[in-house]
Amino acid sequence: MGRLDELRQFNLIKWLREERQSRKLILFIVFVALLLDNMLLTVVVPIIPSYLYNLDESTDMVLKNNTSQQGAPGAFNNIVSLYDNTVRSSGSNATVRSTDMIAPTSTAPELPQNSSDCPHSSKKLLNENVKVGMLFASKATIQLITNPFIGPLTNRIGYQLPIFAGFCIMFLSTIMFAFSSSYALLFVARSLQGVGSSCSSVAGMGMLASVYTNDEERGHAIGIALGGLALGVLVGPPFGSVMYEFVGKTAPFLILAFLALFDGALQLFVLQPTKVEPESQKGTPLLTLMKDPYILIAAGAICFGNMGIAMMEPTLPIWMMETMCARKWQLGVAFLPASISYLIGTNIFGTLAHKMGRWLCALIGMMVVGFSILCVPFAKDIYGLIVPNFGVGFAIGMVDSSMMPIMGYLVDLRHVSVYGSVYAIADVAFCMGFALGPSIGGSIAESIGFPWLMTIIGIVDILFAPLCLFLRNPPGQEEKIAILMDTNCSMKTRSYSTQGTYYQGENMDPEYDDYD
Repeated sequence: MGRLDELRQFNLIKWLREERQSRKLILFIVFVALLLDNMLLTVVVPIIPSYLYNLDESTDMVLKNNTSQQGAPGAFNNIVSLYDNTVRSSGSNATVRSTDMIAPTSTAPELPQNSSDCPHSSKKLLNENVKVGMLFASKATIQLITNPFIGPLTNRIGYQLPIFAGFCIMFLSTIMFAFSSSYALLFVARSLQGVGSSCSSVAGMGMLASVYTNDEERGHAIGIALGGLALGVLVGPPFGSVMYEFVGKTAPFLILAFLALFDGALQLFVLQPTKVEPESQKGTPLLTLMKDPYILIAAGAICFGNMGIAMMEPTLPIWMMETMCARKWQLGVAFLPASISYLIGTNIFGTLAHKMGRWLCALIGMMVVGFSILCVPFAKDIYGLIVPNFGVGFAIGMVDSSMMPIMGYLVDLRHVSVYGSVYAIADVAFCMGFALGPSIGGSIAESIGFPWLMTIIGIVDILFAPLCLFLRNPPGQEEKIAILMDTNCSMKTRSYSTQGTYYQGENMDPEYDDYD
């Protein structure tokens, strides 16, 4: 009965407000925010190439039919629905799929077994590379432009308002994706997502760095947060492809919108985003951080490491449609090995990278990324993509889980310990990879082919790897080095003496006061 009475008296909202200072709860909020952001980022990967191709095919077919019937008296006009790719005759109630109206010709070559999913025009399919690449790159490009403003803004008003604003914008973008039926509206929705992602990622990472001041703990916390990113990347493509194949385009985005509402409610009760909480000290200017060579090397590793998978997102599904005649669900499942291995890599090296050396972890990761990407074009079917894609995801997990914490460490070591601007730089690097990757990758794939595209980015990653050696022992201000060493030693001593209560976060208020 006692347990039952406690359960009845339990008030979830009151508990959330009481635990508002808990670092684990803040970590969970950032985890969910990154999860939803990256689910929306990747759920479109298997949907958009096929959807836009079918959209263009149905539009061209209707235009040809209308042209052929212009001279006939009393000819019926066809009306095409760009939402579900159906064609309706104005003089009847009959509705047919646009793909069913394509008559086979006697000279057409025999198609494989899954001929309904094979492209009818390989030339038009190649042209989709640029179109899809520009759409995918729009999100990262807008995020790239927005980040330099969000970083300093968090220093002035705190992290709560920007991360909640990111949720609101993300929710609007998800709804637009669900009901957009033209390339222009999809482009706007993808660009709008870039603004929301900038708010969520910069504020989220800065918030974690501010409450986890110990370098080892910060690396572990950021590794867990990146696990949310990895889980979003993991679930997004297969979830999108399966839902698109068997339910339709709208369904996956409506489910994501519902999950976003849960995250927004959690932020509202825990973070209380109506309060403005500026940083207690003025942070290092953004331009000064951008001139730091060690921060630039870490940012470069994040950029080039992620650029490989960014180039594959718009081009690999089209290459699979062209060479493997892949079905819709296979276009997303092909990214599953990379997503699973990224999730494994971020969780393993979030803690291990601190022990083995983050510079070494990043160096090995960049080398593995390069060699794995070089192996992708040799795949003959979807099963041949498993090993190279697994290697790409695992290696990028190594790079991200080692370079994200080192950005905060470099600020502690060489600058003022205010983290909004440095994680804006980290997010800019991430976005440059996902902005330049699809836009340049689509053009290169159209011009010289997908295999050469993979060769170029693979070699670039391998050549960049030795630069991580400079991060082995970066110089810093002597007084800052002494403070960091003293802080790390005292934190370890206190964690052992309290027998793990520090990590459990059961009573965070006394510990939390020490971090302010």
